[in-house]
Amino acid sequence: MAGEIFRDAWGIPHLRADGARELARVQGRVTALDRAWQLEVERHRSQGTSASFLGAEALPWDRFVRRARLDDTARRCFEALERRDPETSEWVRAYVDGVNESLAEGARRSPEFAQAGLAPGRWEPWTPLGIWLGIHILFAGFPAKLWREQVVRHLGADAVGLFAADGPATSGSNGWLVSGERTVTGHAIIAGDPHRFIEEPGVYQQIHLSCPEFDVIGLAVPGVPGIAHFGHTGTVAWAITNAMADYQDLYRERLRRTGAGVEALDPDGVWRRAVRHTEVVEVAGEEPVEIEVIETERGPVIIGGPEGLPEGVPDGLSEGLAEGLQGGLSEGSRDGLPEGLQEGFSAGHGLADGPLAVTLRYPPRVTADLGFSALLPLLRARSVTDVDRAVDLWAEPVNVVQAADTEGGLLHRVAGKVPVRSEANRTRLVPAWQPGHDWRGWHETPRGGLTHGIAAMANQRGLAAPLGVEFAPPHRADRITALLGEQDHWSAADMPAIHMDTQLASVEPLLGMLRALETLTPEAARIRRTLLAWDRRMDADSVAAAGYAAVRGAVVRRLAAHPAFAALSAPPAYPDVLLPWLALLPRVGFALEHLLRAEELYGIDRAEIVREAVEEVAAATAGQLTGTWGDTHRLAPWRALPTGPYDGPGLSGDHDCVLCTSAVPGLTDLSARGPAARYVWDLADREASRWVVPLGASGIPASPHHRDQLPLWVGGDLVPVVTDFTEFEKESDV
Repeated sequence: MAGEIFRDAWGIPHLRADGARELARVQGRVTALDRAWQLEVERHRSQGTSASFLGAEALPWDRFVRRARLDDTARRCFEALERRDPETSEWVRAYVDGVNESLAEGARRSPEFAQAGLAPGRWEPWTPLGIWLGIHILFAGFPAKLWREQVVRHLGADAVGLFAADGPATSGSNGWLVSGERTVTGHAIIAGDPHRFIEEPGVYQQIHLSCPEFDVIGLAVPGVPGIAHFGHTGTVAWAITNAMADYQDLYRERLRRTGAGVEALDPDGVWRRAVRHTEVVEVAGEEPVEIEVIETERGPVIIGGPEGLPEGVPDGLSEGLAEGLQGGLSEGSRDGLPEGLQEGFSAGHGLADGPLAVTLRYPPRVTADLGFSALLPLLRARSVTDVDRAVDLWAEPVNVVQAADTEGGLLHRVAGKVPVRSEANRTRLVPAWQPGHDWRGWHETPRGGLTHGIAAMANQRGLAAPLGVEFAPPHRADRITALLGEQDHWSAADMPAIHMDTQLASVEPLLGMLRALETLTPEAARIRRTLLAWDRRMDADSVAAAGYAAVRGAVVRRLAAHPAFAALSAPPAYPDVLLPWLALLPRVGFALEHLLRAEELYGIDRAEIVREAVEEVAAATAGQLTGTWGDTHRLAPWRALPTGPYDGPGLSGDHDCVLCTSAVPGLTDLSARGPAARYVWDLADREASRWVVPLGASGIPASPHHRDQLPLWVGGDLVPVVTDFTEFEKESDV
């Protein structure tokens, strides 16, 4: 037996081989057969070559990837892995060999290649590392520092806290660990759902990997060997959530051209040569684009260059901002800032004359380590001690890890690399030419325990608080904790009810203002009665939920259009990839709770805005709400090559629900982000575990398993986990 591919009733691949290296080759082969188009899209995105077949719309991403040097970083990390951990590097090579063996056959099954005029390419040994880096480079949300600078510049430091919320392009997750003392079996359960942009094919691949060393089921990242985030070995299971840590920095750089190239001003006052070269990006249907790539001692330049920042981007700060920051903030004004933002905005900004650029410093560029040495030990883990030891090797993204084993062991900790540096680095752009902004080692990652036998993580300020700046609102975590408190003992079969909970706690500020309004037309008063009697659940079949969303959207649009926020309405000319973090309307939508609860908001009459919003909805409906939330809140997955409109199903849930199917209030009710998978890991019996993905196991449109899990995902049902090879259909020997 070299390698075998089996399938279950849902088309999920179950792989068996003689050893770990051969199993990696089989995993690469089956992934190329099932997801060739997805693999090639991700490879090109990691290299900055996707515009060559996707066209000009992909150019901003390619430009960012080239300037940030992602492919070069992946190559560096693989070369370091070869020196430091040759077993893992050979295992990664085996996966790449498998991909290369089957990519052409997979491409023949995938019509997108012909539609795009793309031929499958050849993977390099470092391609999986590049894909991992490309998927996660924006996870820490470094563009939020650009947003904070804009807010402080135009509204003052107090305003930062008003907009502090889970960012519009940040990924998060739900995850909860229930100890054996709180389950019907006496063994722990781990459950949850990672929240990402929903893609077709999906970002997670259900898979079963078996060899004499280990037998693991879990959710793999297509293009990356092993099972990194969510796995069950039979004796131990683990899962992660985004820790919301801040581990990437932005530096303002002073650059100048010389006859020999480009120089950057360093903190010791010396101008030093920067690395510089040019690259050409091919763009389908258009002329090639030349890109200048520059890297200083801090990192690669991602905004601006020796000639300065793009037009519309401030070289420095306005006089008022400079005075406010350099003079420090009063204790009273700092009270409005979340913990972690206060100190950073108290420091001077360090302005400088001359053209400025912005560099990005991120851990794997510094350390040449993406944490791949954790992957094999995770597969071989038999206990939480093994998992704990494995994730000591984790690098990025920084995650909260929960694990449990069959002997009663439990683990709740943060894993990943977060640099030790000044508070200013964590909150804003810092001047590269001033001392005090260097990295000085790595933080010890926090550890936590369980309370009353449970631990719930939903990206809230909690275990990872010392490592982050902004976190998700507490609503999802609080709701999960409350639900788990409603009964003494839980089973794996009980968990989908928590996955699918639709209570929306963040409604109260808006409904409170609506309740207090004194003068409304009869039609608006009728809508108010409906909303105040509503059960606060964002169910797809709820008329009241749709009415609430309509009023909320009207409030968000009016607030965003208010003259008080006019300076934030047109973001600077930063690269397009970073603009979602700088768009005012989504920021207002996701921070609406804070904005309505603030004691004062720049003289804005919020009650009048709420009145106008409900009257707008009343006028549009004649006071008779009829449509449901699911009519407009529909799934809208990202597709690299859209072939026509996507008629997605109506969804329950909302941004602050446990069922986190995110719309963008005020902009669209469509949901592009939500649970990219759901899982329940049962430590009493792995076969009692359950999982589901939004679409299906196959990335081939003609496959019966392309979207066969979608109805289950929408309805909250899960697919049984089966690991007995005698119950599968053998597809091939490889």
